[in-house]
Amino acid sequence: MTPKAKADVQQGTLALMVLKTLDVLGPQHGYGIARRIEQISGGLLSVNQGTLYPVLLKLEQEGAVASEWGASEHNRRARFYRLTRAGRKQLDAETRDWEQTQAIIGRFFDVKPGDLS
Repeated sequence: MTPKAKADVQQGTLALMVLKTLDVLGPQHGYGIARRIEQISGGLLSVNQGTLYPVLLKLEQEGAVASEWGASEHNRRARFYRLTRAGRKQLDAETRDWEQTQAIIGRFFDVKPGDLS
């Protein structure tokens, strides 16, 4: 049996996953966010640090997350990110958009030959 290949997370969806992770788990450092996303995906997604940190920086510049330095569980200096009020509004809006897109795509998969005649 071959091991499952991990897919890279697309940048557009990574921001949404980061916001949802912070919403559910509270403040996290970057490494913790990456591991949680991989864990929630059942190991099917791989979060590259080179992709995650630009997304975190962008979210911080937009005001969706705020950060501060603290000590990690291994007593190392780490930047912890938390969801802001603006981030929660962004998460709500993006969740609605995602659900609408999912519903539209679902309609295409539900169409059978002859349905549109």
